[in-house]
Amino acid sequence: MTWAAFWALIATLNGRATQMGCQRLAAELSRRSVPDIVCFAERHAEALYRLDQEKFGMLPVAGMTGRDGTPFPQSGDGFLYARCAVVAAGQAVWEGVFFDVDKFAPYTSTEFDGEWLLYVPDRAYELATGKEWDRSTRYCFESYSNRGGWPHQRS
Repeated sequence: MTWAAFWALIATLNGRATQMGCQRLAAELSRRSVPDIVCFAERHAEALYRLDQEKFGMLPVAGMTGRDGTPFPQSGDGFLYARCAVVAAGQAVWEGVFFDVDKFAPYTSTEFDGEWLLYVPDRAYELATGKEWDRSTRYCFESYSNRGGWPHQRS
Protein backbone atom coordinates (compact mmCIF):
# COMPACT_ATOMS: atom_id res chain seq x y z
CA MET A 1 0.00 0.00 0.00
CA THR A 2 1.41 3.33 -1.01
CA TRP A 3 1.34 6.37 1.23
CA ALA A 4 -1.20 7.87 -1.18
CA ALA A 5 -3.52 4.87 -0.71
CA PHE A 6 -3.06 5.04 3.08
CA TRP A 7 -3.94 8.74 3.18
CA ALA A 8 -6.93 8.17 0.87
CA LEU A 9 -8.30 5.66 3.38
CA ILE A 10 -7.59 8.03 6.27
CA ALA A 11 -9.47 10.76 4.39
CA THR A 12 -12.66 8.72 4.78
CA LEU A 13 -12.58 9.74 8.47
CA ASN A 14 -13.29 13.36 7.50
CA GLY A 15 -10.63 14.61 9.89
CA ARG A 16 -11.80 12.92 13.10
CA ALA A 17 -11.21 9.47 14.60
CA THR A 18 -14.75 8.91 15.83
CA GLN A 19 -15.95 5.45 16.79
CA MET A 20 -18.36 5.28 13.84
CA GLY A 21 -15.83 6.62 11.36
CA CYS A 22 -13.18 4.14 12.49
CA GLN A 23 -15.69 1.28 12.31
CA ARG A 24 -16.49 2.29 8.72
CA LEU A 25 -12.79 2.50 7.91
CA ALA A 26 -12.16 -0.95 9.40
CA ALA A 27 -15.06 -2.37 7.37
CA GLU A 28 -13.71 -0.78 4.17
CA LEU A 29 -10.21 -2.05 4.88
CA SER A 30 -11.52 -5.56 5.66
CA ARG A 31 -12.80 -5.85 2.08
CA ARG A 32 -9.22 -5.61 0.85
CA SER A 33 -6.58 -8.32 0.89
CA VAL A 34 -4.83 -9.35 4.09
CA PRO A 35 -1.54 -7.99 2.72
CA ASP A 36 -3.27 -4.61 2.23
CA ILE A 37 -4.48 -4.71 5.83
CA VAL A 38 -0.96 -5.50 7.00
CA CYS A 39 0.41 -2.69 4.83
CA PHE A 40 -2.13 -0.25 6.27
CA ALA A 41 -1.02 -1.26 9.77
CA GLU A 42 2.61 -0.65 8.81
CA ARG A 43 1.87 2.81 7.39
CA HIS A 44 -0.27 3.65 10.41
CA ALA A 45 2.47 2.59 12.85
CA GLU A 46 5.11 4.53 10.92
CA ALA A 47 2.98 7.68 10.80
CA LEU A 48 2.53 7.51 14.58
CA TYR A 49 6.20 6.67 15.16
CA ARG A 50 7.34 9.70 13.17
CA LEU A 51 5.18 11.93 15.39
CA ASP A 52 6.71 10.41 18.52
CA GLN A 53 8.98 13.35 19.20
CA GLU A 54 9.85 15.37 22.25
CA LYS A 55 8.73 18.63 20.63
CA PHE A 56 5.18 17.23 20.44
CA GLY A 57 5.18 15.07 23.56
CA MET A 58 6.27 17.87 25.86
CA LEU A 59 3.40 20.12 24.84
CA PRO A 60 0.85 20.55 27.63
CA VAL A 61 -2.72 19.32 27.23
CA ALA A 62 -4.64 22.09 25.46
CA GLY A 63 -7.18 23.79 27.68
CA MET A 64 -6.02 22.14 30.92
CA THR A 65 -4.00 23.44 33.83
CA GLY A 66 -3.10 22.11 37.22
CA ARG A 67 -4.73 23.50 40.34
CA ASP A 68 -1.93 26.01 40.63
CA GLY A 69 -2.44 27.16 37.04
CA THR A 70 0.60 25.37 35.62
CA PRO A 71 0.34 23.61 32.26
CA PHE A 72 -0.97 20.05 32.50
CA PRO A 73 1.44 17.53 30.89
CA GLN A 74 0.33 14.86 28.43
CA SER A 75 0.37 11.27 29.67
CA GLY A 76 1.90 8.55 27.53
CA ASP A 77 -1.56 7.37 26.47
CA GLY A 78 -2.78 10.91 25.94
CA PHE A 79 0.20 11.61 23.69
CA LEU A 80 -0.51 8.45 21.68
CA TYR A 81 -4.17 9.46 21.24
CA ALA A 82 -3.12 12.98 20.23
CA ARG A 83 -0.82 11.52 17.56
CA CYS A 84 -3.71 9.35 16.34
CA ALA A 85 -5.88 12.47 16.14
CA VAL A 86 -3.22 14.19 14.01
CA VAL A 87 -3.10 11.20 11.64
CA ALA A 88 -6.91 11.10 11.48
CA ALA A 89 -6.90 14.81 10.57
CA GLY A 90 -5.22 13.82 7.31
CA GLN A 91 -2.05 14.08 5.33
CA ALA A 92 -1.89 17.89 5.16
CA VAL A 93 -2.24 18.26 8.93
CA TRP A 94 0.20 15.40 9.60
CA GLU A 95 2.82 16.93 7.30
CA GLY A 96 2.17 20.44 8.59
CA VAL A 97 2.91 19.73 12.25
CA PHE A 98 6.51 18.83 11.41
CA PHE A 99 7.06 22.39 10.21
CA ASP A 100 5.04 24.13 12.94
CA VAL A 101 4.77 22.46 16.35
CA ASP A 102 1.95 24.85 17.28
CA LYS A 103 -0.24 23.04 14.75
CA PHE A 104 0.06 19.88 16.88
CA ALA A 105 -1.02 21.62 20.10
CA PRO A 106 -4.83 21.60 19.56
CA TYR A 107 -4.78 17.81 19.10
CA THR A 108 -3.60 17.35 22.69
CA SER A 109 -7.10 18.35 23.80
CA THR A 110 -9.46 15.54 24.83
CA GLU A 111 -11.79 16.97 22.19
CA PHE A 112 -9.56 15.36 19.56
CA ASP A 113 -9.02 11.96 21.20
CA GLY A 114 -7.92 9.68 18.37
CA GLU A 115 -7.87 6.40 20.30
CA TRP A 116 -10.37 4.67 17.99
CA LEU A 117 -7.88 4.85 15.13
CA LEU A 118 -5.57 2.47 16.99
CA TYR A 119 -8.05 -0.38 16.61
CA VAL A 120 -8.72 -0.07 12.88
CA PRO A 121 -6.06 -2.51 11.58
CA ASP A 122 -6.88 -5.18 14.18
CA ARG A 123 -10.62 -4.87 13.59
CA ALA A 124 -10.17 -5.00 9.80
CA TYR A 125 -8.06 -8.14 10.10
CA GLU A 126 -10.64 -9.76 12.38
CA LEU A 127 -13.48 -8.89 9.99
CA ALA A 128 -11.50 -10.22 7.01
CA THR A 129 -10.25 -13.46 8.56
CA GLY A 130 -12.50 -14.21 11.52
CA LYS A 131 -9.36 -14.44 13.65
CA GLU A 132 -7.83 -12.17 16.26
CA TRP A 133 -4.61 -10.56 15.11
CA ASP A 134 -1.57 -10.73 17.34
CA ARG A 135 0.39 -8.26 15.28
CA SER A 136 3.63 -6.47 15.40
CA THR A 137 4.82 -3.81 13.01
CA ARG A 138 8.24 -2.63 11.98
CA TYR A 139 7.71 0.64 13.89
CA CYS A 140 6.51 0.72 17.47
CA PHE A 141 3.84 3.37 17.85
CA GLU A 142 3.89 3.44 21.66
CA SER A 143 4.81 6.79 23.15
CA TYR A 144 8.53 7.45 23.68
CA SER A 145 9.65 4.52 21.49
CA ASN A 146 11.23 6.74 18.82
CA ARG A 147 14.65 7.19 20.40
CA GLY A 148 15.70 9.66 17.71
CA GLY A 149 12.71 11.85 18.50
CA TRP A 150 13.60 12.13 22.19
CA PRO A 151 17.19 13.40 22.34
CA HIS A 152 16.87 14.39 26.01
CA GLN A 153 15.37 11.10 27.16
CA ARG A 154 17.60 9.12 29.46
CA SER A 155 18.55 5.61 28.40
